[in-house]
Amino acid sequence: MKYNFDEIVSRHHTNSYKWDSATLPDILPMWVADMDFRTAPAIIRALQQRVQHGIFGYTRVPDEYYSAVVGWFSRRHRWQINREWIIYTSGVVPAISAIIKALTVPGDKVLVQTPVYNCFFSSIRNNGCEIVSSPLLWDGKTFSIDFDDLERKAADPEVKLMLLCNPHNPAGRVWSKQELCQIGEICIRNGVTVIADEIHCELVFPENVYTPFASLSEKFQKYSVTCVSPSKAFNIAGLQIANIVCADEYMRHKIDKAININEVCDVNPFGVIATIAAYNEGEEWLAQLCSYLFENYQYMKDYCEKYLPDFPIAELEGTYLVWMDCRKLLLPSKELECLLKENVHLWLNSGDMYGAEGEGFMRWNIACPRALLTEGLDRFRNFVHHN
Repeated sequence: MKYNFDEIVSRHHTNSYKWDSATLPDILPMWVADMDFRTAPAIIRALQQRVQHGIFGYTRVPDEYYSAVVGWFSRRHRWQINREWIIYTSGVVPAISAIIKALTVPGDKVLVQTPVYNCFFSSIRNNGCEIVSSPLLWDGKTFSIDFDDLERKAADPEVKLMLLCNPHNPAGRVWSKQELCQIGEICIRNGVTVIADEIHCELVFPENVYTPFASLSEKFQKYSVTCVSPSKAFNIAGLQIANIVCADEYMRHKIDKAININEVCDVNPFGVIATIAAYNEGEEWLAQLCSYLFENYQYMKDYCEKYLPDFPIAELEGTYLVWMDCRKLLLPSKELECLLKENVHLWLNSGDMYGAEGEGFMRWNIACPRALLTEGLDRFRNFVHHN
């Protein structure tokens, strides 16, 4: 392998939210979704060149940026995006919040599939809207969609939007074309606009294919808005860059206005430079990253089958976030999170933060060198054996 993902790079004392938020010095953080790998060398080179210039004033987004985004999704995912459809902003979460502001009024309802990314909840509530949950079905191995329930919830005339997580965090599913088509038909039939958070779209494992929701048909494209970013795939979340893709001119105008009202219409020069480098030069690095992440998942799966058989993990089709069933311990998720930190100095995400359906589960971030993953699993195993 050309790139060394086994290298342990210390992130202590770098103001890392993931590593420097703990009060204990030897906490092993496997919680918040950023990776412990250096980003692609092409990105580092591009940023170094920009830093050498030494002036970091307000930036304009050049034609090269739009060409990089359009070219990437055409080349990799057969999704033809027009430049005019793209609205850049500082992140996917600000994008989702602005889209909700643009396309709803306070009191409207927004549909989600729980357990789901926790920031969906705050984005909905902060805009005065009501959360409607259509829980995913867990069979002990993987998640599936309850389409009958989804149809019932979408039929409520007060439901205006559906937030679709594709690939899904924390379920680890990469939704198939058939599943996405069923979701789309239900939503269009009931007048519900789909907002697709596709930030994890590049982190997909063998035998699974990411399909942009909006690419499935002109109808789906017209009645949806997509949020994408290179931040997860290339570990550049701190550079704060994302794109909203909206084909419908009327919706796009409203979203652009909301982006400006929310004051998330400006981006920094490093995010622009990094996106261009990632999308123009980062494919080889990304391919090797995905191979390493899949090996990490397989390693964790084998470890759990051997040493932690009472703690099944969800089959991981994409993302680097593993969902573990910890109900055998008979502890609330939040209490388990605290006990793991206190007793074995392991920091995982409490499952209940992703909705009521997450109670008793924990989310692991396995985007780290395998030695750290092994250490985290050993710490969890030690906790289980002493409780």
